[in-house]
Amino acid sequence: MKRILLILGIVLGTVNVFAQDIYSCRNASFSFFSSAPMEDIEAKTDKGVSAINLKTGAVYFKVPVNTFQFRKKLMQEHFNENYLETDKYPYAEFKGKVVEPAGSNLSTDGTHDVTVEGVLSLHGVDKTYREKGTITVQGGQVTSASKFNVKLVDHKIKIPTLVIKNIAEVVEVTVKATYAK
Repeated sequence: MKRILLILGIVLGTVNVFAQDIYSCRNASFSFFSSAPMEDIEAKTDKGVSAINLKTGAVYFKVPVNTFQFRKKLMQEHFNENYLETDKYPYAEFKGKVVEPAGSNLSTDGTHDVTVEGVLSLHGVDKTYREKGTITVQGGQVTSASKFNVKLVDHKIKIPTLVIKNIAEVVEVTVKATYAK
């Protein structure tokens, strides 16, 4: 976690000139939901970090994958050891930019429906995503939220045939962050 904060600090520190437009979050929440014929699986964490530049639309998220908490301890163990291999691939990271609405002023109060495009690095595989989300600005408070689907095969996450009815091939991911200057 210290490494994440150091990287975030360096990124934010190098753009001091635009500091009034950059907001950071040290407790971004991530959850995912897998609905399969045999059982539903859900996990959550609030250990992610994020930064957003309201002027340029740049967006960054990073989460230690092994911090996801499950209802069942055995699910968490299998998730970390067998599927996401968190010893080998400890972080999920997204680097992107608001692409729609183009040229909008995200710093004005209100809820902004946006499209963000960028690269999600997960399980050692980089894949470009283009997803909808919202950025809300209210009295200097900035929040963001998005819900999107991730195909496990796109990130080379293998599900053994024995448990294929227990784990969905597409997982719904929800991301939320509340930012501070």
